[in-house]
Amino acid sequence: MPRARWQALLFDLDDTLLDYSGAVDRCWAEACATLAGPAGVDPAVLTRAIHEVARWFWSDPDRHRRERVDMLGAWTRIAAAALDRCAGPCDGLAGRLARDFARRRFAAMRLFPDALAALEHARRRGLPLGLLTNGDARMQRAKLARWDLARFFDVIVIEGEFGAGKPDAAVFRHALGVLGVGAGQAAMIGDNLVWDVEGARRVGLHAVWLDRAGRGLPAESPVCPDRIIRTLDEVPALLG
Repeated sequence: MPRARWQALLFDLDDTLLDYSGAVDRCWAEACATLAGPAGVDPAVLTRAIHEVARWFWSDPDRHRRERVDMLGAWTRIAAAALDRCAGPCDGLAGRLARDFARRRFAAMRLFPDALAALEHARRRGLPLGLLTNGDARMQRAKLARWDLARFFDVIVIEGEFGAGKPDAAVFRHALGVLGVGAGQAAMIGDNLVWDVEGARRVGLHAVWLDRAGRGLPAESPVCPDRIIRTLDEVPALLG
């Protein structure tokens, strides 16, 4: 078999290997339908308020970085702010909504159909693999356990455990150090232009942007990936 173009690959988790965001709206709507009505709150009005609050809540990069390491707490705060907008305080309802949403969202997550084949191909090529993921350590570990993904990776860097998240250069450098390869010898594959692509390029990694929706780079994007792929089925061709 010909030598791979790179000596190691780094992967993102959420919305790269795992369909993490696809069912968000449905899960909030179902949580509100189940719990808000009996509490005297209009489920449709509350669902709209939650979406509005969530857009605001996650739009600030500093707040995003602080809150994403405790997702249940973040979802509780989003639900509480939405309730304040449309119904006033409801004793304990925000926490119940957040827990119900979390349960539904975890149940709805699926591995993308191309994920395992890409990882297995890279492993057959003998490539060391790393997983770099932001967020809540407990939840990220639960995802890895559910789909038995840890077996593929020689290094796993989770923001909630490591103390820093992408695009911080320390995350990439730590993974490369464990794998024993230089930045120019490895590639990062992920769906987020800032966390995965810009962060990787800052340290000299090859950056591969996974554009599953096929929308292409935003016209105003200051970030330029080295490669753009639509699916992980393209990983074998990437390796050369």
